[in-house]
Amino acid sequence: MKIKLEVFEGPLDLLLYLIRKEEIDIYDIPISKITEQYLEYLEFMKLLDLNIAGEFILMAATLMHIKSKMLLPPDPNEVKEEEEGDPRLELVQKLLEYKKFKEAAGQLFEKELRQKDVFARGANAIDAGEDPKPCFEASLFDLITAFNKILKDIPKEVFYEVIKDEFTVEGKMHDIFHLLVSRPVIYFSDLFQNAKSKFEVVTIFLAILELIRLKEIAAVQESVFGEIKVERNPENIKPIGSFTA
Repeated sequence: MKIKLEVFEGPLDLLLYLIRKEEIDIYDIPISKITEQYLEYLEFMKLLDLNIAGEFILMAATLMHIKSKMLLPPDPNEVKEEEEGDPRLELVQKLLEYKKFKEAAGQLFEKELRQKDVFARGANAIDAGEDPKPCFEASLFDLITAFNKILKDIPKEVFYEVIKDEFTVEGKMHDIFHLLVSRPVIYFSDLFQNAKSKFEVVTIFLAILELIRLKEIAAVQESVFGEIKVERNPENIKPIGSFTA
């Protein structure tokens, strides 16, 4: 089963994620390091049988082209009409422009959330108690990073254990969804605690991605690169028993 990623982030999002994660100066990107990490994420997505959009492949080719231009020494015999600039410049400009767009979209979303908390005059007062910590949605790449850590932490002997039962993405989707009916919030890592094989671990992760795509659940964080929590999407709560994969 291939999971389509059209509702998730694109290649520029992945680059911005890696730059932020590694605390890199966007004006001085270490192209070799960022290309290596980008290709690692791409390979991991392929291993999970995710349906990667062509833009990811194009960006990978762009990064490798920039890397080759920066590594190769200039040809002294080649006559140039004008001195070439930094080969990273065009990419940096695209990232800065896209970053501004994302930040503007985020500010509009925050305003929308604040507006929901405004009550018209005369409305009944609501005692909400202590304000919960603000959360923001975890990106696809946050999920992949957390999942990769889970794979590394699971003992190797678990992956070689013989399992008679077969698992499907649809079955795990039902398991996760109905688990969230009784437990409002579950830590991402807890969803994998009882997995008995690598196949089951991967199936659970694909089920999480598909539930997010269907807007049945949300993956959120209280801090940047913090622990991921999984909860039912409050905007799409359905009566028990009404969920269909």
